[in-house]
Amino acid sequence: QVQLVESGGGLVQAGGSLRLSCATSGRTISNYAMGWFRQAPGKERELVGAITRGGGTPYYAASVKGRFTISRDNAKNTVYLQMDSLLSEDTAVYYCAATETSFTGRLLLKTKEYDYWGQGTQLTVSS
Repeated sequence: QVQLVESGGGLVQAGGSLRLSCATSGRTISNYAMGWFRQAPGKERELVGAITRGGGTPYYAASVKGRFTISRDNAKNTVYLQMDSLLSEDTAVYYCAATETSFTGRLLLKTKEYDYWGQGTQLTVSS
């Protein structure tokens, strides 16, 4: 079993940048496909982006494409979400998620495909 802990959230002005980290423990993340999700008040949890176990080209939701970047450092057992040009509508609790997979190129885009979740970190973007 893997434990996920997000960090790096906070308050930032619109147009600013922030980097979230998702540190894992318990198992090496090199065997896991990873994803970032977010949930705003009164809304369903939605996919922000996903990255394969092999670290190939990530997938991004249309709302963040070109502004957010997902990366992973398997040696540090950490996944990152770099967020630039932040908008007020990016305000949400951000979660990282993981699923063990034997397929290096597998991208997981649905909430139900993830087995492990972090506790979330709040991002607030002020306009």
